[in-house]
Amino acid sequence: AVIRPFNTYGPRQSARAVIPTIITQIAKGKENIKLGSIHPTRDFNYIKDTVNGFIAVAESYHSIGQVINIGSNYEISIGDTTELIAEIMGCKINILTDDARMRPDNSEVERLWAANEKAKKLINWEPKYGGREGFKRGLQETVDWFTKPENLCQYKDYVYNI
Repeated sequence: AVIRPFNTYGPRQSARAVIPTIITQIAKGKENIKLGSIHPTRDFNYIKDTVNGFIAVAESYHSIGQVINIGSNYEISIGDTTELIAEIMGCKINILTDDARMRPDNSEVERLWAANEKAKKLINWEPKYGGREGFKRGLQETVDWFTKPENLCQYKDYVYNI
């Protein structure tokens, strides 16, 4: 089987990813959040759902020879994700476009969205962190982890990681 996980996020994620970039900037007191393009959309999948998807594919005879999307089936823009994280963290922010964070011409993926009906049908998998409310729960768990001082100190909010 081929597993296609979509935009996994959660605790311990690399600082190269957008969600940790947003959380660490806010957690370290920044009001002006530096990002690249905020209009592209993503299908963010909480790590627990991704792992459960891998397990379900591995355990199912029906997955043999199949290509299966493991995604939340919920699409949200980077800008709206940023606003949602700020809401969860109880902060007012301004989003600033940082040219250094913009992707080179013709390299931005404008839309990533996972149709996950095949996973539901073949392997009886569906996300527990799906939809807006599920995404908020996953973000809250992620924020809780990143904002612990022993974790936050490992991330540099002033460095753009490529």
